[in-house]
Amino acid sequence: MKDHKSYERSTLLLALVIGLSTHGTFSAMFNSLVEFSIFPVITLVLAVYCLHQRYLHHAMPIGLPKFVVGNFFIGVFGYAAILRVQHPEIGSNFIPATIIVILALWLYKSWKTRKQEQLELAAEREEAEV
Repeated sequence: MKDHKSYERSTLLLALVIGLSTHGTFSAMFNSLVEFSIFPVITLVLAVYCLHQRYLHHAMPIGLPKFVVGNFFIGVFGYAAILRVQHPEIGSNFIPATIIVILALWLYKSWKTRKQEQLELAAEREEAEV
């Protein structure tokens, strides 16, 4: 069970890193305020490769893709908020920060509901076995 939890957490962390590095790569290439660096590109390639290998070798549990997409968007909007803090002339970071909070609350609520459903399913399996 512990291995299953670490698999899910590391998959969600990879999705967050992919979101951060995607926005970082596009900002480095197309935003004149951000200096070019090869590191977001390297991070993006390696993180996508790792997530792809994880997808090929292990089946994703039911409901996890929704959380992966949510963490990806938290990463994208997180980098946007950080970039706007560093360069206030771009604009306010109110909208990206608000979207991050809404996504995080939605993911938290969905995660708790998913855990409750898994516990109920496990209890039903135990009753069926007895």
